[in-house]
Amino acid sequence: MTSSTDTEITLGTGKLLFLFFFLVGICSLFFALGYSLGRKSDGITTASAASAPPTSASATKPASGDSAQQAPMSFYKSVEQKDASAELTPSAADAKSDSAANAPAAAASQPATNSAEPSSTPATGGYFVQVAAVSKQDDAEALVDALKKKQYLAFVASRAPNDKLFRIQLGPFADVKDAEAQRARLISDGYNPILKK
Repeated sequence: MTSSTDTEITLGTGKLLFLFFFLVGICSLFFALGYSLGRKSDGITTASAASAPPTSASATKPASGDSAQQAPMSFYKSVEQKDASAELTPSAADAKSDSAANAPAAAASQPATNSAEPSSTPATGGYFVQVAAVSKQDDAEALVDALKKKQYLAFVASRAPNDKLFRIQLGPFADVKDAEAQRARLISDGYNPILKK
């Protein structure tokens, strides 16, 4: 019978540290290589999409070549361009009841909020319904336009000197019930508004 001699390999602290940092270096090399290739492939797909002839698209959606050449859209501009799905649109019975319930509130607030300049608060005092507070003026204007298309009397509230947010609001409402009715209508349209005094 042959006897096998087993040998034990022991590594010192220096060799273990060298092995550890060697493996970390290899991992970081592969990470950097993958990152740079990923960045380059994103540029290649954008360039190929821009040079490819646009495919047939419906009238409501832009061609893929046009969207690749435009500047990146902000959140509210991209949401504004999408069509609402059938699940999010209220049924005809709900729309009639909402419009009947909110007609007095809209009629009462129309003279106070119908100003030519949408970027200033029309009046002080009363109750306001704040739809959103955004950091970009383009987003604020796009959201005001979208709300006006849905028959809301929206405006961008005037900012304090050190305030960096643009606040999109409806109002002022003399009665809290009118403000709550507008808030409920906004919630049914998919917004998350708050009531402010």
